[in-house]
Amino acid sequence: MTETPGGANAPTTRRELHGAPSSEARVTRLVIMGPQGAGKGTQAARLAELFDIPAISTGDIFRANIKGGTELGKLAQEYTAKGELVPDEVTDAMVRDRLSEDDAKGGFLLDGYPRNAHQVEALDGILADLGWQLDGVVELTADRDELLARISKRAELEGREDDTPDAIARRLDIYAEQTAPLTEAYGERGLLAKVDGIGEIDEVTERIVQALAAELG
Repeated sequence: MTETPGGANAPTTRRELHGAPSSEARVTRLVIMGPQGAGKGTQAARLAELFDIPAISTGDIFRANIKGGTELGKLAQEYTAKGELVPDEVTDAMVRDRLSEDDAKGGFLLDGYPRNAHQVEALDGILADLGWQLDGVVELTADRDELLARISKRAELEGREDDTPDAIARRLDIYAEQTAPLTEAYGERGLLAKVDGIGEIDEVTERIVQALAAELG
C-alpha cells in the first residue's frame, strides 16, 4: 500500500488491486479515458507516479516518432501535413512499438488510446502478442455544464480563440459518441472503473485508486 498525495493508503500493486497471485503481481496495465476538461492529463501523471509506471499518451508517441524521424513518424507527418487524420493502422503500430520498450514491461498507463472500436481490437492483439492483459480502464466522468465552463475559462486564460462554445460542445459530443461503445465493452469485461472527475485533485486521485480496487477486486 502507498499513501496518496491526500494522505490515504492506496493499492499500488496488482495483488492489492485484484488479488493476482502470479509473479507479475506488481505489474499494472491501465487505460485512462475522459472528456476534455475532466483533468485526465493531471490524473494520468499522478497515477503513473503512484503506480511507478510510465504514462503513455498518443500525443507523446506521435511527437517522439516525428522528432526521431522514424518511418512511422514520417508516414504520420505525411498525413498531418495534408490536414488529414493519421490512419488507425499507423497509430496502432506506434503504440505497439512503444509498449515493446523496456520501461513498459513493468506496467503502463495509456492515455488517448484506444479511441474507437478498431483500436480496442488492435490493443487486444498487441497485448495478446506480448502475453499481457489489461488490469483496468479508468473513465473520468463530469457534468457537461461543468466541462463547458472549465474549458471556456481555460480558453479565455490561454487566449485560444478557436475554443468557441460551439466548438467545445462539438468536441464533447464527438467524445461521447466515440467513447460510449468502448466503455460499454470494457464494462462488460469487468475492467471499467467510472470515477467522478470533478473535485480537488487529491480527492479525484483517491477516488480512482479506490474505484480500481473495488471494480477489479
